[in-house]
Amino acid sequence: MPLIVTNKDKCNLSYTCIRVCPAKAIKIENDHATIIPNRCIGCGNCVSVCAQEAIEYRKSDSIVKQLLGGIDPVVAICDPSISGEFDDILDYRNFVGMIRALGFDYVVEAAFGADLVAYKYKELFENFHGKYYISTKCPALVNHVENFHPELVENLAPIVPPNIAMAKVVRKKYGANARIVSLSPCVASKNDVKAFNGSDGDIHAVLSFVELRELFKERGITENSVEFSEFDPPFARLGGLFPISHGLFQAADIDVSMLNGGIISTEGRNNFLRSINEFKTQHNLNQHLDLFYCEGCIMGPGTSKGGHKFSRRSQVIKYVRKRLNAFDEEMWQQEIQEYIDLDLSRSFTSRGQFLPTPSEQEVHEVLVEMGKEKFEDQLGCGSCGYESCKEFAIAKCQGLANYEMCSSYTIKNMNTYIKELGNANEKLSKTKTALKKSERIAREERRLAQEASETVSAMLQKLPSGLVIVDENLKVIESNKSFVDLLGEETQMLNEIIPGLVDADLTKLISFHKLFSTVILNGEDILNRDVHFGSQLFNVSVFTIKKNKIVGGIIRDLYAPEVRKEEVIGRARAVIKENLQTVQQIAFLLGESASKTEKLLNSIIKTHTTGEDEKNE
Repeated sequence: MPLIVTNKDKCNLSYTCIRVCPAKAIKIENDHATIIPNRCIGCGNCVSVCAQEAIEYRKSDSIVKQLLGGIDPVVAICDPSISGEFDDILDYRNFVGMIRALGFDYVVEAAFGADLVAYKYKELFENFHGKYYISTKCPALVNHVENFHPELVENLAPIVPPNIAMAKVVRKKYGANARIVSLSPCVASKNDVKAFNGSDGDIHAVLSFVELRELFKERGITENSVEFSEFDPPFARLGGLFPISHGLFQAADIDVSMLNGGIISTEGRNNFLRSINEFKTQHNLNQHLDLFYCEGCIMGPGTSKGGHKFSRRSQVIKYVRKRLNAFDEEMWQQEIQEYIDLDLSRSFTSRGQFLPTPSEQEVHEVLVEMGKEKFEDQLGCGSCGYESCKEFAIAKCQGLANYEMCSSYTIKNMNTYIKELGNANEKLSKTKTALKKSERIAREERRLAQEASETVSAMLQKLPSGLVIVDENLKVIESNKSFVDLLGEETQMLNEIIPGLVDADLTKLISFHKLFSTVILNGEDILNRDVHFGSQLFNVSVFTIKKNKIVGGIIRDLYAPEVRKEEVIGRARAVIKENLQTVQQIAFLLGESASKTEKLLNSIIKTHTTGEDEKNE
């Protein structure tokens, strides 16, 4: 699992993490910050500054619980900056007791390892033969040099950090089977200890102070629930000062004065980066570098947020001073001599995590796209996380940045978008007005169509001929009363349940439904076809209303008593022809042809009237 990970659901794209990352190890991808593992130096700055807590470091509590549940003795190596972290606990013996209550068999000070390391630095600095060194007690520093300053790898002091030195002491004093947990404020240390896997300096887990507090809370351990407990030997002298500037070298009485000393000590991100760059470029520097990436280990990313640097610094000094009150110089000297011959050397590797350098033309094209082709526009506001617009453009070419990270570019695009949105809103307003007008017209047309439809339906019901309209599946769309009456009592009963027989299956109603199927398939009308229906004889005409979709049929009873058979046959065919034309127009028009339909119906009525007169005569 990577050392640093991001939670995309919490990320609000403030770009704060990008601004503080010294390694360009963060890029915006899929609308959230993403860590580039092989570039990350583990400094933890991004974790500390993210207000949304969207960036987290790898937890080790589960590994520690497994170790504590095992059969081998477990040793806690306690970083001296713990006194600054637990400033809410009045006596250091309380938090030692609390650590033991978690299940640790031994609790030792990393400060004794710092005493040993300090003497190694004294030996190195007094016999450096013109070669100047950079201290390597800070894992983030080591990662930064190995990744981005390979030419300085040879200048890294080949000495292990204090917690590794103490792990070697623990192995010798408490046995090779001891399981070791480092309690540390340093996040980078979680990966740094892997370099010593398999050696006598092997550390099985690094637990941050925040994780330690969480374990205390989980187990319900407080200072009032434990007894005082002292650290296990060996005890330190001044090594407890190493979490603050100059502290490590005071442990070995190394001269750090301005006039006589040859060491530059500094801390914090900006001083860290400047000092390394000057060490590389300014050949008249001629001094060793003692650096912390953080504001000293007391302000490491593994400490609780909101801590005060100088208050923590004061707590560390008070703790060392208190320890010295009962310090046994002779015993300490004996223990230093016992462990001074431990191999505290280490080596380094040049990893060279360089990104391709874009050409000036490529950088210029990005600046033009951003609207920053003029030099005065390239000074930068820093909101994107890069110190200048040119650095941002380089990062864009390297795939680490995108245009949306530039606030001025975003604002410019936003203003353009707002203008376009205003124009769109104006058009929308006009469209809305036109739509309302069209809607009023449509409503009126629907009302008129409805009235026309109702009028036509009423007129269809008055037709003496049976009329039925069906769809392609032979489902009834509409029928009139004459059609229902022609089919008999069962159909009349069905009509009472389903007025107009709407959606009834024509194949269940009449035996000559194939005439309708034929017209639907062929699209050709069938006119004046005489068919038997039970004991009745019908004259049927089927016609297309919507080709292959909707057809209508006009049905006449040729045995009707009111008309002589021979006359009915002749007149029925003539009337059906007229009705066919009328119904076709009615079905197609359903509105605008209502008047014409009425005229044709009146003609039919007149014809029937004439037929009655002739019969009476």
